[in-house]
Amino acid sequence: MSYAIAHILNNDCPHCLEGKVFKEKNIFFNIGFPKMNTYCSHCQFKFEKEPGYFFGAMYVNYGLTVAQGIATYVIAQFFFTETFDLRIIPIIAVVIVTMASFNIRLSRLLWIYMFKNYSM
Repeated sequence: MSYAIAHILNNDCPHCLEGKVFKEKNIFFNIGFPKMNTYCSHCQFKFEKEPGYFFGAMYVNYGLTVAQGIATYVIAQFFFTETFDLRIIPIIAVVIVTMASFNIRLSRLLWIYMFKNYSM
């Protein structure tokens, strides 16, 4: 299990673990919509199985965004005296917008790895 997380965070191909899913080497600090490779450069594994394959990754992205919003609220509430201070909302918004590009990449990688053929 821990090796899968390491390969996901390294942007490795789920089939051969050698090639890269995204054209960018670093998935953490990139701005803009991700540019995916169509095939793995090492084993020619096709990443998008069918048109609309990554629609399910939007649900993973939504879950990541909600979890980050809740975590931001829990951390930020310790810095304010009231239970729910409206000044927390912009803080949550900044975190969500800042993490959006990373979340898109991570959700697609998680989606590919969820439907990887593990019987090989």
